[in-house]
Amino acid sequence: MFEIGRICVKTAGREAGRFCIVVAKDKDKDFLIVTGPKEATKVRRRKCNFRHLEPTQFRVEIKENATDEDVMKAYEKDEIYAKLKLPRPGAEQERVSEERREKREEKKEKQEEQKEEKEIKREEKHEKHEHEKHEKREEHKEHKAGHKEEKPKKARAKKAGSKKAKKQ
Repeated sequence: MFEIGRICVKTAGREAGRFCIVVAKDKDKDFLIVTGPKEATKVRRRKCNFRHLEPTQFRVEIKENATDEDVMKAYEKDEIYAKLKLPRPGAEQERVSEERREKREEKKEKQEEQKEEKEIKREEKHEKHEHEKHEKREEHKEHKAGHKEEKPKKARAKKAGSKKAKKQ
């Protein structure tokens, strides 16, 4: 009944009365992933309880987890805009949609760059720390070697109360 590609009407929530399409079934048996898409019907992609949906007779061929662009192309192909009397998204809406997609891609690239930079800094810090540890060890060895050369062993002074002092 609620197969992928089924067009439904939302019956609950702020988007009640709006058309949406099932794009995936959620792991939880009572929920579906639906989208309008937002540019066409003002329903954003979200998880929705199947009890809050009313299926229609219309169905389009889409892949599971299809993008909003794929859904809009399927609407055009099957003439869903005319059948449901939906206004077609204009050039302005498509431009806004394209800008959002570009911003998402830029944000993703920026996050990847920051992640790489962070990893490089971490590696540099680790190398610097290892180098400092090595230098300290070398200084310590040199310091110890210098003390051994400088200090000859001193003869121990005999204590007055010791056994050797008593024998003499």
